[in-house]
Amino acid sequence: MAEPTRLLMVCLGNICRSPTAEGVVRARIEAAGLGDVVEIDSAGTGDWHIGCSPDHRAVATAAAHGVDIAGLRGRQLSSRDFAAFDWLLCADRDNLRNVRALAPDAAARDKAVLLLDWAGVEPDGEVPDPYTGGPENFEQVWTLLERAADGVVRRLRDHR
Repeated sequence: MAEPTRLLMVCLGNICRSPTAEGVVRARIEAAGLGDVVEIDSAGTGDWHIGCSPDHRAVATAAAHGVDIAGLRGRQLSSRDFAAFDWLLCADRDNLRNVRALAPDAAARDKAVLLLDWAGVEPDGEVPDPYTGGPENFEQVWTLLERAADGVVRRLRDHR
């Protein structure tokens, strides 16, 4: 049996966008019957929220759509992640730049890409940070990440 495809969702603090992405992508992967061939995790480029639960607004938004992310805990991206994951899927260009700056070599740097672009949703697209916004911002992020999750499933099916 082939090794699973390993995806790491990356944002700034690992409490809003990346845990939401982890949750919705995992749910879509499971629903598509790919749960045994895809592994998903999330991390942040910053260290402010290590060990913390996702933002309560992200948890509420995901729950409203039937996805439970309350048990996830924030962690910071580490150098080990470049070897452990096939793709580091970044929410925005700032985080992409930070991830690539940490890469140990060109091959590792090439694993870091924008999530929306990689998923075929929006070339060079970014997932906006909802942290300073209200519920509507978290809902907007959810909608983008649902589209990304569907794109991830399509991409992985096409490449299996």
